[in-house]
Amino acid sequence: MTDTFGRKHTYLRISLTERCNLRCTYCMPADGISLSPKEHLMTADEIFVIASEFVRLGVTKIRLTGGEPLVRKDFPIILEKLASLPVEISITTNGVLVKRFLPLLKKHGIKVITISLDSLEKEKFHKITRRDEYEKVWKTIQLLISEGIKVKLNIVLIKGFNDNEIIDFINLTKSQNLIIRFIEFMPFDGNQWNKDKLVCHQEIIDQVHYTFPLQLKRLKDAPNDTARNYAIKGYKGSFAIISSVTNPFCDTCNRIRLTADGKLKNCLFSQDEVSLLQPLRTNQSILPMVEKAMKNKFATRGGMDTSEKLENPELHSQNRSMITIGG
Repeated sequence: MTDTFGRKHTYLRISLTERCNLRCTYCMPADGISLSPKEHLMTADEIFVIASEFVRLGVTKIRLTGGEPLVRKDFPIILEKLASLPVEISITTNGVLVKRFLPLLKKHGIKVITISLDSLEKEKFHKITRRDEYEKVWKTIQLLISEGIKVKLNIVLIKGFNDNEIIDFINLTKSQNLIIRFIEFMPFDGNQWNKDKLVCHQEIIDQVHYTFPLQLKRLKDAPNDTARNYAIKGYKGSFAIISSVTNPFCDTCNRIRLTADGKLKNCLFSQDEVSLLQPLRTNQSILPMVEKAMKNKFATRGGMDTSEKLENPELHSQNRSMITIGG
């Protein structure tokens, strides 16, 4: 799966559901979303068939997302099926239900779990998620660390809300082998994005330099990494910055996304989608649709290659809300 810019795609992100037990403001519109009818969503068997085809086409890593992937009732069946494929499997979750599924996740070789946590303050957590689950999520993080599972914490930074917690998050890495990942606030349908809310890569680095003078260490990024990785000298863990808006990583992108209703998106920012579920259910090959998606992939951010396009709210509304794309 190589696009017209020579990028080989080996990483598939599968959204298992549009449902979530939190209501994060940057992900879900305040008035909620219209959920797809159940019959429009991929079944466990269909997810496995499509994933198997992608593995045959060269995918070596699959990440399960949502919504919240663990709210899907047949999640154990899906994980068991996918674990039979010769591929690395990881998961992104809000952490609320992880404890219940921890034995299952360990059984099927999940070694890295990414948890979304946008504040270390209980009141702020409640404000952004619209739910009172902070204590449960924090205890889950500590449990995973004690079980030897690598934990990545995703923090969407929003100016005036949680950008004063950057150093607090980094200080978590002093004695714990955590990977903190700061993510620039990105525009999607219904999340009230504007540039004034953006905390850019350089602002984060400036804060770090001020607090830790001459202690910042640049780490080597993995191939196709979306993040630029750093550590504070002498600290056990590390932190990273995912700057999709101000400093995108599009030239090395190897990712494609499969939505819960079986649509293939070649870019998180792209409004273009092709259905894989429709040909699958009519006993046709999905390969022509995959090839179409590869051919139509833009060089940068789904075609939003200028700041003017990125700041145009009409373009945001032509894409899905984040909850229906998959984190």
